[in-house]
Parts: sequence; C-alpha cells; structure tokens
Amino acid sequence: MTQDETLMKAAIEQARQARALGEVPIGAVVTRRGSIVGVGFNRRETGKNALYHAEMMAIDEACRKLGGWRLWECELYVTLEPCPMCAGAIINSRIRRVVYGCRDPKAGSVGSVIDLFSLPYNHRPEQTGGVLQEECAALLTDFFRELRLSKKNRA
Repeated sequence: MTQDETLMKAAIEQARQARALGEVPIGAVVTRRGSIVGVGFNRRETGKNALYHAEMMAIDEACRKLGGWRLWECELYVTLEPCPMCAGAIINSRIRRVVYGCRDPKAGSVGSVIDLFSLPYNHRPEQTGGVLQEECAALLTDFFRELRLSKKNRA
C-alpha cells in the first residue's frame, strides 16, 4: 500500500465516523511530513453549520496544532473532491497538495465543475485524484441508497 493509500484510509475512517452520526460520509486528514496533524469529518447536520465540512474541520485542527494558518508543508487527504468553499480554504491556508478519493460532479471544484486550483490565485496546490476511488465512492453511494430506502419506508 502506498503512503497516499494509507493516509486516504485514515480519511475513510473519518468518513465512517460521519456516517455513524447520520452525516454524509466525507472524511479528511491533514498531514505534515507524513504525520497526521488534523482530522475532520462532515458535521453539517449535527453541528447545524454550513462551514462544518470535513476539510474545514481538519484544516482548523491542523492550524491550531501547528500554531499558524500557513500550512505550506502540509497535504490534505479527503474522500470527496473539495467543493468551492473548501477549495478556497485550501488555497488560503497554502496547503501544498490535495489528494482526494472520488470526483464530485455536482460541486467538485478541483476539476469536475471548475478547477479553482488552476486560476491565478497567489497559491496553486498540487492535486492527485482517484486514490481509493471505489471505496470512497461506495461510502457515499451506500449512504444515499440507505437514505432513499429509509424515506421510502416511512412514506
């Protein structure tokens, strides 16, 4: 298993924590020199806050742990391609590289809908997509299938 796969597995574990709370299963970890310095999972429903995306939670923890907002030595691993808000936070925090699992054709902002990383901002993170793609996609597919069945059974 590659280091990217190992660290994506850690993000997948975060996504499973979100799923256990009934949240959309998206997880993220921030690393520096291969060590995890921040973790997060989607908490929008339980936290009642639009900002509580997995990436935002992991970036926040990494900033607090490292004592600053510039994460230029860090990489972010996330199970789903970042949305525009998270892509903006990644750019602004100067994260060096983003590794994501599956693409997001509805809101993905590092290649699917738009590629914010290619625009002439003051920082352009590297990106690698498709790491453990099937496993990351299955988490989401299974979650939404179960949600639809649950709603259908209640009707």
